[in-house]
Amino acid sequence: MSDFLPQLLQQLFNGLSLGAIYALIAIGYTMVYGIIGMINFAHGEIYMIGAYVGLVTLSAVGVQSGLPVWLVIALMLIVAVLVTAVYGYVVEQLAYKPLRDSPRLVPLISAIGMSIFLQNWMALGQGARDMAVPALIPGAMRFGGEGGGFEVFIPYARVLVIAVTVVLMVLLTLYIRHSRMGRASRACSQDMHMANLLGIDTNRVISFTFILGAMLAAVGGVLIALAVGKLNPFIGFIAGIKAFTAAVLGGIGSVPGAMLGGVVLGIAETLAAAYISSEYKDIVAFALLVLILMFRPTGLLGKPEVEKV
Repeated sequence: MSDFLPQLLQQLFNGLSLGAIYALIAIGYTMVYGIIGMINFAHGEIYMIGAYVGLVTLSAVGVQSGLPVWLVIALMLIVAVLVTAVYGYVVEQLAYKPLRDSPRLVPLISAIGMSIFLQNWMALGQGARDMAVPALIPGAMRFGGEGGGFEVFIPYARVLVIAVTVVLMVLLTLYIRHSRMGRASRACSQDMHMANLLGIDTNRVISFTFILGAMLAAVGGVLIALAVGKLNPFIGFIAGIKAFTAAVLGGIGSVPGAMLGGVVLGIAETLAAAYISSEYKDIVAFALLVLILMFRPTGLLGKPEVEKV
């Protein structure tokens, strides 16, 4: 019983760091859906591409380059963000823009096709095997463990994941609330046609949304690669499904909901893996989704859609 609290704290920290990654990816889903009412199922692959671009950047700079670690990580993030921004824009232009007036099933199929294409594109270019990512941030904080008790282990790499995610969430919230493009995005999410009549360039807003979502996913890809230490071309599919689940759990279309859904899903997974079995973590996560949607169909922070007439 004396080890229960330290174990719980350990799993809550693990869940928080995992949920932070889900939240970064889920924001891309929820922003796209909030504005054009479509699901970008290629978004998980953008996350995966961001991780690979970060690794390629690290290889180009060199682990033994002599540069400070923070500068190397900053370079990885900057290059990954720039490259995936281009990918996000291209995905929107090819898979969504020509199909905006089509039935919703058509762009959904197009997005799944784009997801498979990007996954195989990266597998052909980088190989389908697992690739190791050097540990740039070794070490961890340790608490407890006196007298042979349970020791709380907090890796610095996962602390970085949480810290960067919190900073990005705050900056994103401020940007959406106070910037001109943020106000335009909110106007488009409320009524696309009226925003267009009022002179807002809706095509630009939609492209910006895809680009911003891709940039956030890239940050998540680089950070999780540094924390886990390996990646492959198929990590995007599972992460994308989980992040989409987090977006629905929190309330699809709500940015705060995506953040909350990511954290709830991450903590639910880690607690299930720790106290039930790692084989049951996905069952518990999706069962939680079903349970919440049964009693709150719009998600935790979602609002019922009002049909405009």
